[in-house]
Amino acid sequence: MKREGFAEATLRSVGERLRLLCKYIDLDDPESVKSFIACRSCWSNSFKNGVAQAYDHYVKVNGLSWSKPRFKVSVRLPYIASREQINRLIAHCKRKYALILSVLRDTGMRPIELHRLTLRSVDLEKGVIRIGSSKGGLPRTARIKNSTLAMLIEYVRKHGFGLDERMFPTSKAMCKSYCRARKNLSKKLQDLSLMKIRLYDFRHYFATMLYHKTKDILYVKQQLGHRRIENTLIYTHLVNFSEEEFTIRTARDVETASKLLEAGFQYVTEIDGARIFRKRK
Repeated sequence: MKREGFAEATLRSVGERLRLLCKYIDLDDPESVKSFIACRSCWSNSFKNGVAQAYDHYVKVNGLSWSKPRFKVSVRLPYIASREQINRLIAHCKRKYALILSVLRDTGMRPIELHRLTLRSVDLEKGVIRIGSSKGGLPRTARIKNSTLAMLIEYVRKHGFGLDERMFPTSKAMCKSYCRARKNLSKKLQDLSLMKIRLYDFRHYFATMLYHKTKDILYVKQQLGHRRIENTLIYTHLVNFSEEEFTIRTARDVETASKLLEAGFQYVTEIDGARIFRKRK
């Protein structure tokens, strides 16, 4: 599989699932493996599909034959954290992981993409990051907030990274540290809802907030690095915020109204001769 160009993450996943099967069943008996996977009531259909796919690689490499089973997978919408929850998690972490979570929040990067990031891909003056996509996606650029940029500059100066040196831990290490911090905060605040927020959900939060702000699904697709619009359309179903925050402006002449429209404001109504415009914060 490595010679065929599979990613390291895929190799690890296949290895883990084959080792799991090996504990219970003879891998050289495809029919027994097939029955074992089908009968595991504690496994979701999604996980069963993953295990079957991993075993399919084993079958091909070892010259065996079988009919790979298919399990119907129900599509579940991701959990979208609130802005308050995201900011609480970031504030609770130590400086390094506050930076990691802030970058994920600002850019929608996958953890594996952040791990692969080097200083060569970061413009510390403009706060722009060039993201090399994983999962066969598209590369893109993203801008981070000034507060995140300040933390990043401090982090780079402290560690003195070379241009092509990876600056952040592996996605597995990130996830482990994040889960520990999340658990501690959940316990401290007595808020079990925090336990629903996975590290990858920072990407879902970014995409949902971006669509909420722009209502431009093609732009969201571009910023996520998706090749297929179908993967992005899910975020059109997730925007249902009860609280809307707007900046309000008024205009009494055409010139002012034109400038507001150019700045992204939307016309709402007219009261006492003044045109009212608004834009989401």
